[in-house]
Amino acid sequence: MNHLQYETSPYLLQHAHNPVDWHAWKPEAFERAKAEDKPILVSIGYSTCHWCHVMERESFENEQVAAFMNEHFINIKVDREERPDVDQIYMEACQAISGSGGWPLNCFLTPDGRPFFAGTYYPPRPAHNRPSWMQLLDNISGAFRTRRQEVEQQAQQLTETIRNADNLFVKPDWANVPAEEAFSKVLITNIFSALQQQFDTRYGGFGGAPKFPGTMGLRFLLEYHHLTHNSVALNHVEFSLQKMIMGGIYDQIGGGFARYATDREWLVPHFEKMLYDNALLVSLLADTYRLTRNPLYKETIEQTLDFVSREMSSPEGGFYAALDADSEGVEGKFYVWNKKEIEAELKEEAPFFNAYYGVTDEGNWEGVNILHRRQNLEDFAREQGVGEEQARQRLAVAGERLMSLRARRIRPGLDDKSLLGWNALMATAYAKAYAALGKPAYREAAERNLAFLLEKMKQGSGQALFHTYKEGKAQYDAFLDDYALLIEALIETYQVNFDRYFLEQAGDYTDHVIEHYLDPETKLFYFTTAGQQDLPLRRKDLYDSALPSGNSTMVHNLHRLGILLGRRDFSELAIEMLRGVRSAVERYPSSFARWARAMLYQAYPYYEVAVVGQNAGAKAKGITAAFVPNMVIMSGEESNEGFPLLAGKGGAGDTNIYICKEYACQAPVKTVEEALAMMNISSSTL
Repeated sequence: MNHLQYETSPYLLQHAHNPVDWHAWKPEAFERAKAEDKPILVSIGYSTCHWCHVMERESFENEQVAAFMNEHFINIKVDREERPDVDQIYMEACQAISGSGGWPLNCFLTPDGRPFFAGTYYPPRPAHNRPSWMQLLDNISGAFRTRRQEVEQQAQQLTETIRNADNLFVKPDWANVPAEEAFSKVLITNIFSALQQQFDTRYGGFGGAPKFPGTMGLRFLLEYHHLTHNSVALNHVEFSLQKMIMGGIYDQIGGGFARYATDREWLVPHFEKMLYDNALLVSLLADTYRLTRNPLYKETIEQTLDFVSREMSSPEGGFYAALDADSEGVEGKFYVWNKKEIEAELKEEAPFFNAYYGVTDEGNWEGVNILHRRQNLEDFAREQGVGEEQARQRLAVAGERLMSLRARRIRPGLDDKSLLGWNALMATAYAKAYAALGKPAYREAAERNLAFLLEKMKQGSGQALFHTYKEGKAQYDAFLDDYALLIEALIETYQVNFDRYFLEQAGDYTDHVIEHYLDPETKLFYFTTAGQQDLPLRRKDLYDSALPSGNSTMVHNLHRLGILLGRRDFSELAIEMLRGVRSAVERYPSSFARWARAMLYQAYPYYEVAVVGQNAGAKAKGITAAFVPNMVIMSGEESNEGFPLLAGKGGAGDTNIYICKEYACQAPVKTVEEALAMMNISSSTL
């Protein structure tokens, strides 16, 4: 019997009618494995994973394969987005065995959950130096029956390897070194130099194919430029963003970014669209726009948030997780075009549109066209002999017509669960977009989403939250990154609406995380809450990859809240966390890019800005329209002894702006322009 029909995960429901006797990750599966003394196959994927779909069609829908799996294994399906804790542990096992990983992830466990073998995709017939899926199953089953002692030894060794992996990058080298020496400007320069060696100076981003957006590294460069005025850093951020926006990784018709490009040039995307990628890129674009005022970034922010509102937003205020790469079983079919259908729809406007978006008879990918911009609009308009604004209008009208035509196609699958951390990333993106563009609807979207999360994800009356929500049901204890990204979103939203409720909530949830997730020995946070019983061990998430790690996000939260709330314990914990990973960050900055950003603000301390008086809100908004990443700001109509930045400031009459560092303040000023000048920001950028 397949047990997945009772689940809510779109990925698990995709497998609910397989002939495989799938269980969800629940105690009864392990109880059955122990009772029947069978190995466990845990197969991990996600709903928009192309190769997961392929393996399902080839193997899990095959009656003969399913019969063998059901006879010899207890089979568990896991949605990695619902249970990233499960995915982390067994992906570590796969990488330890093979040196690589990916999805689908297929891991074989002893009945008590310890891994002894793992791999990714296996074909139905031997190919590319891989055995077939059936050959692998037969080998694993035979080893479990006839070489059990070897299996147990392998399981024990792998479990210890995974347990020790967290400690590889945590060193006590800098434990007793003064912070100003440990996190010096020399360190920051070294980190920049190491990242610079990975620049793709021809196409932007970092490294070669497959190419991911690399938002963690690009954001470090943007903030490094702001603090050091290094033009190379800013140039690479802008070059990379513009190459992505002009490439096939960006949906030129509907807005929004795909997960990654399969080529170095950003032309051919892996067509799935993830909520988190779009959130991180909107945040980066918003801050880059605040610095440069390049209208291309404004347009891209608006188009991407229109896409999120249209296709990834729930009526309740949540955001959906992802859109599939496939439709009608074909990758990218929803998004690609042949020249004839464009000509049939656009008629006399087709040559103009096709010239801009690189459309040809032969296509640029498997006989069809992925739309991309071959040059900027100004140069294109000049070549075509028309004004830039006229060209923009003609392309916009043509795009709307093709958007209507595309809407009649069969759509890619939607993963309509709402994940706490990913939602919080998008709330942060909306808050930053509001700061950059000033549209009240963006601030309201952030506030509405946070209200949704704090209502629907709540466990009882305390601070405990759930990880995922779908169709009225929230489940699974929230993970470290859920809380960390929520706290960040609360802080970012406070920084644009100055409603102290959001700041107070951020402080309360930080206290909860410290109580339930902190390892007092290493001063780092576990990924899972204390007392969780259904995993063989607790992991710590340290790497910044496509998503920032929960630990590096908490460092930023602790540092900022330490200033805003006057919590010295938060500030001290942030420094202790940084000390532990300091050596790893300097050596491997691309894997610890958000940690590196946190170290920036030890070398270049924050400005503490207090705006107090009757016109405080408007003046604070004027300040936040500028890009000042090394700033925290509070606003209020009068002095408030409950918040250190507002204590003893203000009075009747004029609104004053106080610029402070480490609670030492300059004489107050009256205007936004004066305040920005004190932070070395030109008001001409507004």
